[in-house]
Amino acid sequence: MRRDPIALLVAYLRTVPGFGEHVTGDLVGREPGDVTIYLEHSGGFRRIRDRADRADVEYSVFHPDRVKAAGLAYAVRERLLETAPGTVVDGAQFLDVTDISAPRYLPDTTSREHVYGGEISLLFIEV
Repeated sequence: MRRDPIALLVAYLRTVPGFGEHVTGDLVGREPGDVTIYLEHSGGFRRIRDRADRADVEYSVFHPDRVKAAGLAYAVRERLLETAPGTVVDGAQFLDVTDISAPRYLPDTTSREHVYGGEISLLFIEV
């Protein structure tokens, strides 16, 4: 497969009320203080020859308020784990989403913003 898992997940999360305007696959143009849900590809592998891929994806939530950053990070995690499996986005289907790491506090050392981040594994196919 030749699909970008970040583009697929960004498209999916942008349809979620309360997430949409904050979701991005890059930090270009982001200003400190902007509420941001940032997705970054962290690894993965071909699961089934030319049929299914596994992508490991880190998600980071930047927020000026620590409690709200944590709450939003856990909401993103819940949406990915509980609702994404079975979803079809732009010709790809999410078969399963599993937890690699629950959200944890990772304050940004440059901007001093509150950041909570976790990591999931996404198994997907083209349909």
